[in-house]
Amino acid sequence: MTLAVSGSVLAPGPGPLRRHWPLLPLAATVLFLLAPLPAGDATASGKVGPADAASLVLALVCGVQALRGRVRTLTPLGVLVLGAPGVGLAVATMTAGDPYAALPGFVRYLQVFVLVPAAVVLLVRDAREFRLAAGCFVVLALVQGAVGVVQYATHTGASYQGEDVRAVGTFGPGDVMGMATVVAYGLVVATAAALAPGLPRRVRRTAGACALALVLPLVLSFSRGAWIATFGAAVLVMAMAGIRRALRVLVALAAAGVVLVGGLGLGSEMVAERLNSITQVSSAPDQSVTDRYTMWAAAESMWRERPAVGVGLKGFPAHRDGHSSLGLSSGSDTAGAGQAFVKQPLLSPHNMYLLILGEQGLVGLLALAGGWAALLVAGLRRCAVGSDGAVRDCGLIAVGLFVWQLTDFLYADIGGPSTVLTGVIIGLAAWWALPSGGPGDEVAASGRAGGAFAPVRGRTGDGSGPSGRNAAAACGPRAAEGPA
Repeated sequence: MTLAVSGSVLAPGPGPLRRHWPLLPLAATVLFLLAPLPAGDATASGKVGPADAASLVLALVCGVQALRGRVRTLTPLGVLVLGAPGVGLAVATMTAGDPYAALPGFVRYLQVFVLVPAAVVLLVRDAREFRLAAGCFVVLALVQGAVGVVQYATHTGASYQGEDVRAVGTFGPGDVMGMATVVAYGLVVATAAALAPGLPRRVRRTAGACALALVLPLVLSFSRGAWIATFGAAVLVMAMAGIRRALRVLVALAAAGVVLVGGLGLGSEMVAERLNSITQVSSAPDQSVTDRYTMWAAAESMWRERPAVGVGLKGFPAHRDGHSSLGLSSGSDTAGAGQAFVKQPLLSPHNMYLLILGEQGLVGLLALAGGWAALLVAGLRRCAVGSDGAVRDCGLIAVGLFVWQLTDFLYADIGGPSTVLTGVIIGLAAWWALPSGGPGDEVAASGRAGGAFAPVRGRTGDGSGPSGRNAAAACGPRAAEGPA
């Protein structure tokens, strides 16, 4: 049992469960994506999955803790970055042609881009809790990746080129990007942890092994977008960690790729064809690429029609045909992984920035993408100016995940059960990036990743050490706290 100082009397500190219980809904938000969904539910409109329910509990817990004065206090900058999207969403909903039809979109966007990120920023108190949240991504990725590898090996995955070999995990063929997304998240977290100088060697070696293991299911997902985003995020994390460390990881990943794809022949022909298709998107695009270009043009046309506020949330499907060329197909074919053949309708442009522009106009794009740009610049700046090696892993993880998400948004948008993780990632990025303006801030002096909050009021120390202020500083990004 740890000890906390209250005046001159030593009192037992709170146990781990009592200390970290507000993080349980956050862990559940990530880990509930392990639960398999019934066929056809992956992208069904209006479905609230277990992870979405957990995120609502997370927001509720944050509200209760806020009323009790047990959360961080956002600075004006934090309020602006995290709250501005809500204003843009409200404008897009009220100005939509059918505000009632736009209301479900308002609720979904509010959940993903406002409530969940704010709850993460307010409830995650220090580097230790940040690592707990990041570790959940690795656990999720390892389990989903293992399911995906089995699907490829046993030909029970989603249909790809006439064979049921595409690894989709428990997400099913209706959400072929689901497994690729969560595996990529886990790979980025594991890579950052493997390169972080402040972590114990045993932890870094374990993280490196996890990163190597996750390469295979990511390859077998046959997701070009996930490959590109993961490569970009991993290279950035390696560059921030140092050239020598980056070279070692690159050599290990290259060796793993040669053994798995070249030596063992795991999906080599399909992978080669998929890689070649990346360079053919302009010269000889396949139908999926043609559809994507057509929908991008449709979203741009919607924006030109209403440049300030767009056509309204959830308005893309209703306006798509009026702004699309005849080159658009009726939908994409999905089958396999326990599901019969289904024609999946094309209801979004598969580009988050163009989706925002078409449905919310410049007001929405400035509120959402403007905040993301601010978080990215601030996060990179914090990593560049240097921080304590004890918490540097948090910066590598936060920036790596955020860069992956922003890159993926170039050819994907929100949809499916894994969407809720986008809000968690934005929250982790904000936790790392935004400066603290409260008294007792020691971020600049100690390198602690304090985030955009002032000190917590009325909470005991967490057992990090025998004295109030020093105990709080010892465990990372935490302002000094007085006794409860």
